[in-house]
Amino acid sequence: MQPMPEDWNRAVAVVAHPDDLEYGAASAVARWTGQGKEVAYLLATRGEAGIAGLPPDKTGPLRVEEERRSAAIVGVREVEFLDHQDGLVEYGVPLRRDLAAAFRRLKPDVVITMSFDLTWGEQGPVNHADHRAVGLAVLDACRDAANEWVFPDAGAHWTGIRDAYVGSTDPTHFVDVTASIDAGIASLREHRAYLDGLGGDFDPDEFLRNMAGFTGLGAGVEYAVGFRHYPMG
Repeated sequence: MQPMPEDWNRAVAVVAHPDDLEYGAASAVARWTGQGKEVAYLLATRGEAGIAGLPPDKTGPLRVEEERRSAAIVGVREVEFLDHQDGLVEYGVPLRRDLAAAFRRLKPDVVITMSFDLTWGEQGPVNHADHRAVGLAVLDACRDAANEWVFPDAGAHWTGIRDAYVGSTDPTHFVDVTASIDAGIASLREHRAYLDGLGGDFDPDEFLRNMAGFTGLGAGVEYAVGFRHYPMG
């Protein structure tokens, strides 16, 4: 793994649901906003199908507010929702168009997104269908945003996306989050309703420190978050 370059000014982090960014990436976001960089969050859904026993019309607004509070803790002011249906996000032209339009509007140098692998690692469980659809669509939408002939009604084309970084169990790059992991943990804790809905004794502090500590071993730092690099060129 190599250190992720930080010679950029603006990023957009794209995920499927509220809380997806908080399982690690938010610690990196806290580092970047602490450096004065601008990071915006873009979510495909409002997470309305994410809490068992609580209907979508109650869950969606609750999770949106949790995400906004969570984002604020790590210095993110812009949080947008594309309003695709939670649990039924489909890879395809409508999703690519929505993402490309957002990239043209937000004008990032770098895009951050989530794993689109079938499983979480070789022995891990199957990755959520929404995660897979969003992660792959993000990479394609980076190119779509730069092509003036693709989605010409979705705003002026934007050619400034240099790189995409995808959360991965097989990373090429790392971000040292030793100094910012506490903010990442606090950010995850804001998803109280969602975490309570999971049941059990989930401890955000223990979970994030174990995960970031493992990645840190390979990076030579105490805590790190790993990403796979996809140059956009």
